[in-house]
Amino acid sequence: MIKRTKYLNQLIALKNNGFPKVITGPRRTGKSYLLHEIFTDYLIENNIPEENIILIELDDDKNAHLRNPIELGKYVRSITKDKSDCYVILDEIQRVFTIVNPALTGGKIKLAKAKDTETISFVDVVLGLSHEKNIDLYITGSNSKMLSTDIVTEFRDKASQIHMHPLSFEEFYSYRQGSKTDALYEYMQYGGMPLAVLSDENSKKQYLKGLFETTYFKDIVEHNKLKKTENLDELCTILSDLTGELLNSKKLSNTFKSVKHENIDAQTIEKYIQYFKDAFILQEANRYDIRGKKEIGALRKYYFVDTGLRNARLNFAYPDEGQLLENIVYNELIYNGYAVNVGTFDTVEKNKEGKSVRKTNEIDFFAQKNERKYYIQISTDISNSETRSREIRPFIKLNDQIQKILVVNRPYKAMMDEEGFITIGASEFLLNFIK
Repeated sequence: MIKRTKYLNQLIALKNNGFPKVITGPRRTGKSYLLHEIFTDYLIENNIPEENIILIELDDDKNAHLRNPIELGKYVRSITKDKSDCYVILDEIQRVFTIVNPALTGGKIKLAKAKDTETISFVDVVLGLSHEKNIDLYITGSNSKMLSTDIVTEFRDKASQIHMHPLSFEEFYSYRQGSKTDALYEYMQYGGMPLAVLSDENSKKQYLKGLFETTYFKDIVEHNKLKKTENLDELCTILSDLTGELLNSKKLSNTFKSVKHENIDAQTIEKYIQYFKDAFILQEANRYDIRGKKEIGALRKYYFVDTGLRNARLNFAYPDEGQLLENIVYNELIYNGYAVNVGTFDTVEKNKEGKSVRKTNEIDFFAQKNERKYYIQISTDISNSETRSREIRPFIKLNDQIQKILVVNRPYKAMMDEEGFITIGASEFLLNFIK
């Protein structure tokens, strides 16, 4: 079993809080497994009778009648009646269809249409069941609606959300063991999707490519009712290739034109990127003016929620080590609860002609978590003194009290130089430093 301790602890903390727990996240990150196996085992180990743990898999044909929201509500109440502390797990909740309120149809069940306003959906059932004092409710699903950020809006402040990610490097390494360096290279290449981690190398590649093509794209197309997908597909490949670069919709539009020799306007680019973000495939880092203390401009960086998925889009061809390490560091900072931006600040310097010019400087990440603040630069190697000097140049120009860290893809233990800058190996940084 691959332990998902972080998410189990979140479930434990939210247990019996009076709200339904909605488990969201990308496809195949183990949402059902978290509830069916890990959380259920925890409940049993803590003396909850098995008959008080009720799992209803709504994609099972024997439960087809429970896809009627009225019937689902009745059934759950009937089997929990006269029991105390029931833990109810509704899996594939999106299979519950939306109906017109039977009070308006003479008691007949009528599927709702988009224009209907007086309806009953799975949201109504979930909220209704959560009001029962003896029911602690947990739900998950796997279609486009449950994967989208829309689900958070549906419940507003009436549910507790647990958002799952693919395996972090710590979770991956706790399962894989062995050389940390080898583990990190494998993680860079194939990421942390649980079923990929459990497969051999050839199976990993086929699984990840198939997952993206037949599942993620299908969800986006279905959710957004797209008729043509060629431009969406090509944009995803371009974003894969430009992972970690400062981009805006205009630059992407120009890149699209040079690659495909077709025009796609900036507004459409923005819309497509939002689709990827809503489906939890892409995450973005905005620029932050370190001295002005505010987010600025339209330029931003995009990172994939999983490097294996990113590499699958490029058919695992010649992965850029620097891009992948930067993507992983971003994901791990987010996983560990940091707010992460691209750091930027201006300086006035002399050019070759001796004139004063304004120059914009960039730091890979400005990460904040409570009282902890870090400037972070990512480098694949600093054995060349010129490379190291280039990486720490922004640190020197800032000259403030925030901790400055250079993360390198080599097995370094944390070392502080005479200027107070920390140089640390990537695996050490990911497994220990940012915890």
